[in-house]
Amino acid sequence: MTDGVQRARDLLDEAAGRLRAAGVRDEALGVYVEPKAVLGIRREPTMRALGRVWRVGALLLGSSPETAGQVWATGAITRVTDPGRSQFVSVSAEVRRAYRAAAAKGHFAAGDTVNHGATPVPLDGSLVDADGVLSVRGDEPVVRWSAAAGATVPLADYLADRVALLVDPPRGATD
Repeated sequence: MTDGVQRARDLLDEAAGRLRAAGVRDEALGVYVEPKAVLGIRREPTMRALGRVWRVGALLLGSSPETAGQVWATGAITRVTDPGRSQFVSVSAEVRRAYRAAAAKGHFAAGDTVNHGATPVPLDGSLVDADGVLSVRGDEPVVRWSAAAGATVPLADYLADRVALLVDPPRGATD
């Protein structure tokens, strides 16, 4: 393991510690599951809970015992509300409705935010010169907003800014 990978781990652990100490609200992490038909009967999709995370921009940091020390690249986000009935307004509206319905079937708390479709980021030697959201260039851990974004920023600066916004949000930014 390179020094850059260990530095990334240390920075992520420090960020999680700051978020935990400040009591920052976390969110659910789930996986969208389409169950197989049983005796020819189709069952509705659901979301299975994987634990809790803090959303820090393009990264999700584990906040519960099941997810501690783990990191994911942010995927899709769904708020747990009554999905309503199908309106066939647009395909994207129907997809969002289906995700809300799956989250409700997954027994997440009403009003909770569920992160799903997140990609695990291994904190090992595979980060060196990787092409993902989190990588190590030389010995410097860097992050980019998305896999499509070209520019990267140092992970230390990125976490300092994003964690500061969560720990001490600007006036009027919280509910």
